[in-house]
Amino acid sequence: MALSATLPRSSRRPGATWFGRRVRYGQRPGGNIDTRSVDDLVAAAAARIDRLTPEQARAEIKAGAIVVDTRCAEDRRREGVIPESVHHPRTVLEWRADPNSEHRDPAIADYRARLIIVCNDGYSSILAAGNLAYMGFSRAAHLEGGFRAWKAAGLPVRSAD
Repeated sequence: MALSATLPRSSRRPGATWFGRRVRYGQRPGGNIDTRSVDDLVAAAAARIDRLTPEQARAEIKAGAIVVDTRCAEDRRREGVIPESVHHPRTVLEWRADPNSEHRDPAIADYRARLIIVCNDGYSSILAAGNLAYMGFSRAAHLEGGFRAWKAAGLPVRSAD
């Protein structure tokens, strides 16, 4: 029997919805609780966004899409950057993109913008783009294979400023 079933109704705390699933406050891994794996998170994000090859991303950039590079400064210095990309570390991306945030970047804070999120290998960018889609950026996308796939495809790279 679940603990909530043993509590008087007035003592039960309401639940929340996360990625479309009902969860209870205070749940812990194990037992009959609702948990998510990182693969679940990736699948949920992938269902909300476009996943672009380097060649598709390049075509979209030529059509006006904005590349948001979430890699750390050291990776950008060491490996280079996609020309015309905007840099926002993964840790602050949502605040920079949110048009209602006092920390927004006007270059990307537009729900209608086509934002292509790029990381090193395409792992964290899919989660970041999924978060943006969840926030209302319906045209959010990510670069499959990340910056390294872009570079391996022989597409333009410049040194970081």
